[in-house]
Amino acid sequence: MKEITYEIIEHIADLSTDRKGWIKELNLIKWNNAEPKYDLRSWSPDKSKMGKGITLTEEEVQILKEVLDDLAI
Repeated sequence: MKEITYEIIEHIADLSTDRKGWIKELNLIKWNNAEPKYDLRSWSPDKSKMGKGITLTEEEVQILKEVLDDLAI
């Protein structure tokens, strides 16, 4: 199995912390030396482990932003 590499280019926001200390974060991450993507997932407090998450291109983030803006939450 190929090793997954990543580099956090920019930490954008912490969204929440669970009772075990894992932090749901929005980051800009370069996965396997590819172009950076926006990434939403939980990380252990020391960043040694990560949970399942989603990655979004800049275009997908713009669409999501428009959808959320229209919800008028």
